[in-house]
Amino acid sequence: MTDEQPTLYLSPRYTPDSVAIWRQGIADGWIVERLQTRTQRPTPKSRAAAVYGEPFFAREVAASMSMGLLEPPFEWLTTLPYACVNRKIIYTTLAQGRMLTSPMFVKPADDKCFDAQVYQSGADLPGDDHLDGSAPILISEPVTWISEFRCFVLDGEVVTLSVYLRDGELADGEEGKWPATETEFAEARAFASLVLSTVDLPPAVVLDIGVIDGVGWSVVEANPAWGAGIYGCDPGEVLKVLGRSCIPVEALTVDDARWVIGPKLTGA
Repeated sequence: MTDEQPTLYLSPRYTPDSVAIWRQGIADGWIVERLQTRTQRPTPKSRAAAVYGEPFFAREVAASMSMGLLEPPFEWLTTLPYACVNRKIIYTTLAQGRMLTSPMFVKPADDKCFDAQVYQSGADLPGDDHLDGSAPILISEPVTWISEFRCFVLDGEVVTLSVYLRDGELADGEEGKWPATETEFAEARAFASLVLSTVDLPPAVVLDIGVIDGVGWSVVEANPAWGAGIYGCDPGEVLKVLGRSCIPVEALTVDDARWVIGPKLTGA
């Protein structure tokens, strides 16, 4: 980000997260604009800008403004040491997934084009009439997650974190709180820090970690910050991560550019 007043572009889809980010942006002196359609081309107000919303929307805005969006590659989970994930994970295509003959956890690697869950066989996955077989997916052996935590990461450090699931259910409590014990927070932060010192990730990203029943702390996945729910995370810290995750093409460093998925951008 530069010293000029930054602009935050929000999806037309109202969510508690986008409202929290909107309020934080106003409080922090950002220009905040909620676009009216998912394909609306915003009028640039400054080169210091960030976007927050669903992947299709964010990528449309970024392309129209010649911004690079930082995100981990689709196959990132498969590059981690086994000790970080504690389960077998394969990156492949939906066509290959349809050949499964035993229960496996399957999730789309790009966007939420079908439900991420345990499928009893490949026959239960979306067919060609719904989704092309070339769609990238991740397949992993089923495990039971006791709890899951979201960490917003900036330059290799966890700046804010929150529990978000317990036993597969949202962990929200009363009055919009996401309660967790001090021990849980300490253990989550310690494990996330260990992972961040071991693996390669964009300088602004979301790292999800959790506890597998009978195994212990493990990496769930990594996600782009500009499309991630914030749960109980501090919106002020989240906004800092958003600002670092959206970069004008002309300002992309060589290291930043390797985290921009899609065609290489001019000036990267």
